[in-house]
This record gives sequence, structure tokens and C-alpha cells, in this order.
Amino acid sequence: MTSDSAIGAVAALDDELRRGMYRFIRVAGRPVTRDEAAEHVGISRKLAAFHLDKLIDAGLLQARYEQVGGVRRVGRAPKVYEPTEIEVNVSIPERRHEVLAEILMGAILGATKGETARDTAARVATDRGTALGEATRDHLRPGRLGAERALTLLSSVLGEQGFEPTRTAPGCVRLRNCPFHPLAAQAPDLVCALNHAYLSGLLTGLQATTVSAVLAPHPGECCVELRRAT
Repeated sequence: MTSDSAIGAVAALDDELRRGMYRFIRVAGRPVTRDEAAEHVGISRKLAAFHLDKLIDAGLLQARYEQVGGVRRVGRAPKVYEPTEIEVNVSIPERRHEVLAEILMGAILGATKGETARDTAARVATDRGTALGEATRDHLRPGRLGAERALTLLSSVLGEQGFEPTRTAPGCVRLRNCPFHPLAAQAPDLVCALNHAYLSGLLTGLQATTVSAVLAPHPGECCVELRRAT
């Protein structure tokens, strides 16, 4: 779920009736009908339909038509609702601790003989960034990337990742936010090295040879800066 989608989901739950129905449906452990949801919060079936549709639009619920209760009724089966499997996390500024956790878990599971834990983690971070770059390139098919075009594309990709990229000078993009804070503040040598490996892998996957990822720590910002390669 993107940051915008997560904010939309939280906004949908700002209404007390929707929160009540959503909680009821989550703990029910079975498909819930519109009548049951309406009765639980004490509103009409029509008003419940409106709020349930809002929860579906927010990605929190899914619906289908199904006979319930073991009794087959004449006519169309009633509409039933279940929670989706999405997890909603909202952080401002945006944090992506799950990326760091997956890199470290991959390092534990993928360690090879003669390789230090730090080297394994750096390799996994590079591979993850490379995979993201390759997937982006396969999707967009940008062709050969000059420096300015590469920086524009990278700004879009990293903006979605919560890095808050900003053009600070010709041929240079600063990443104003560290998605791995405050862990980066606790172990800067480790986390910044993994971040640098991740972003370097992204450049490799994108085939953006005209841009380099450079360690250039600034207080309160990401430790990596993207620059036109020299």
C-alpha cells in the first residue's frame, strides 16, 4: 500500500460508524452481510451500504455475493463483506523499516561460507535494489538514459519509496528523507552502507550508468546523494 493509499484508508476509518463496522467484520471470522453490519452499529441497511462501499474503496474490505448461514434463499445471494489482507501504516515523514528488515533477514538466510554478515547484507541490499531497477525498466522501457532523464526517473521511483528527492543543483538530487530513520541514527555505518548498496543496485538495474550514488550525509536527511557521473 502506498503512502497516499494508507492515508486514504486511515481517513475512511475516521468515521465512528465505519470504524465500528470494520472492527465487527474483522473479528467476525466469517463473511458478514450488510444487514448484520447495519444492526451492529444501529443504522439502516441503506446507510450501511454507503459506509461499507467507502471501506471497499479504501481497500479495507472486499465484497462478494454468497449464501450464508447454511440456508439457501430464493433469488440472488446476499452481498457479504470480509477484511482484506492489507496492513495500514502511516508515518510522516515516511518510514520503510520493512525494507531494512527484509534485507537483514535475507542476509541471515542467504549467508555463504567465508562471507561476513555485513558483506552478506550489502550483497542482499544491492540485489534488492537491482531487482527494483530491473522491474522499473521492464515496466517503463525508457531506453538509453542520459543523466537528466535518469535523475528524473529516479526522482519518481524514490519519491514513491519515501526518500523525498529534491533537485538541489544541475545534475544533482538530494534525498531529503531517510526512510530508515531512527535506525540509521543508531547504527549509521551499517544502515547507511546498506542504503548506499540498495541505491547503487537500483542504478544498476535501471542501467543508469550516467548517474552515481554518492555517500554525502547531511543532518536530518538521507546519507546518499545522486549525482551526474563523471
